[in-house]
Amino acid sequence: MPLLPDGFTGEALAVDLHMHSTASDGALSPEALVSLCAERGLSHMALTDHDSVAGVAEAQTAAQRYGISVLPATELSSQWHGINIHVVGLLPHGAGPLLEAGLASQVEARELRAQTIARRMERIGLTDALARARVRAGSERPLGRPDFAHLLVEDGLVPDLNTAFRKYLGNGKPGDVKSHWPWLSEVVEWVLDSGGVAVLAHPLRYKLTRRKRGLLLNDFQAAGGQAAELVSGFQNTDVTRDLARQLDERGLFASLGSDFHFPGGHLSPGSMSPVPRTSVAPVWKHPRLAGWGQVQACKEIL
Repeated sequence: MPLLPDGFTGEALAVDLHMHSTASDGALSPEALVSLCAERGLSHMALTDHDSVAGVAEAQTAAQRYGISVLPATELSSQWHGINIHVVGLLPHGAGPLLEAGLASQVEARELRAQTIARRMERIGLTDALARARVRAGSERPLGRPDFAHLLVEDGLVPDLNTAFRKYLGNGKPGDVKSHWPWLSEVVEWVLDSGGVAVLAHPLRYKLTRRKRGLLLNDFQAAGGQAAELVSGFQNTDVTRDLARQLDERGLFASLGSDFHFPGGHLSPGSMSPVPRTSVAPVWKHPRLAGWGQVQACKEIL
């Protein structure tokens, strides 16, 4: 297994630290996701299901067969100045007691949120939204916005998933319900208490001005946040370089991930824009993830 590089040199990396499985709103089981990652040549991955670590054990078991290193993780929902902000917790030691309690509270929040989203989607023409979303999920996992997006497409209210989010479920739209989420600083505390690294997820997707994005980074760092996703899926190279400058100014580490949810879309595990050459340190160089890197070094020697 190749070792993780010390820095970003502009070359492609076999790393994806943001993906979802059926433990939240992904389409593949944790085992199937790991298999797909192996097919695509990934060596290191994190399973970041929404407000859940339920799929990590299955993914790590499968990873032993495929020779992939799986970092336990989760993607936590929070709110900041009226905006739904996501924080990826990279958890080399798993979830601690505070995070476990937080995840339990998130399940309750997601149920209340799903009920609210369902009522709002029914106002625009979706029929029996909550029950159908639950059937579509196929399990008792918490429902998310993609579950309702698929129903909007199924009922012909929108032509595709992107339109569903653009018109009804994205930030600031009727299905963007954030009143049930904890504050950004609270979820960062959960991650830190677990000995993990708190990563600001996809900071370029919140449609913030550069100044406001800087304020978000400031508040995130003040709360104890240590890194941000420099690359999330596909994005403009110039904007990526500008974000790298903002991270470098604050001494934040850089992460990267596809935010993969389902096959057949424009994203696949490991598919994302290239990481530009930058002096910003990769998140796996954070001292709290040093053990993860040392494990890889031992395997390489063996």
